[in-house]
Amino acid sequence: MISDSGQRLQIPERTTRPESWSAMIDRLRVVSFWALIALAIFQAVSAFAGGIGLIATGGLGMPQSFLDDGPFRSFVWPGLILIGVVGGSQGLAAGLLLARRESALLWSAAAGFGMIVWIFTETGMIRGMSWLQALYFATGIAQLVVVMALLGVASWFPRTSLSPASMPAIFDHQDL
Repeated sequence: MISDSGQRLQIPERTTRPESWSAMIDRLRVVSFWALIALAIFQAVSAFAGGIGLIATGGLGMPQSFLDDGPFRSFVWPGLILIGVVGGSQGLAAGLLLARRESALLWSAAAGFGMIVWIFTETGMIRGMSWLQALYFATGIAQLVVVMALLGVASWFPRTSLSPASMPAIFDHQDL
C-alpha cells in the first residue's frame, strides 16, 4: 500500500493470538474460579438459612397446602434435605475449591445439578414459581457453565489444574 507521500506503508502482520492473549485467558480463568467459589458459598449459605427457616417457622410463611400433593406432611424433611443435600454439597464444593482440590470441579457440578433438581422438584410440588426459584435455578445453571469452562470445554479456554503449583497465576489475588 502506498501513502499520499509516495512511501510504502508498513502493515503489521496479523497474528492469531496477540501477546496479551494468554494473560487475558489467565485473568478469565481467575475470575471464573472465584466466581465459582462465590456461587457455591452463596448457594450454601442460602440453603442453610432456608432450611433452618423452613424448620424453625414451619414453612417460612408458606401454606401447608403446598405439601398436599407431595410426600411430606410438614416442612421439617424438606428443610433437612435443603440443609443436608443442597447446602452440604454446595459447602463441600466451596471448601474443595478453596483447598484447590482437583475433585472440586466434580463436586461443583454435582452441587449445581443438585440445585437445579431441587428447584424443579420444589416448583413441581408447590405447582408454582417465584422470582427466588428463578434466581436459584439461574445460579445452578451458572455454576454448571463455569465448571464446564474451567474443565476446558472451549478450545480457546484450555483446562488447567487447580493446583497452585501447576497454575500459580490463578491464585494471585493481585491480578484482579
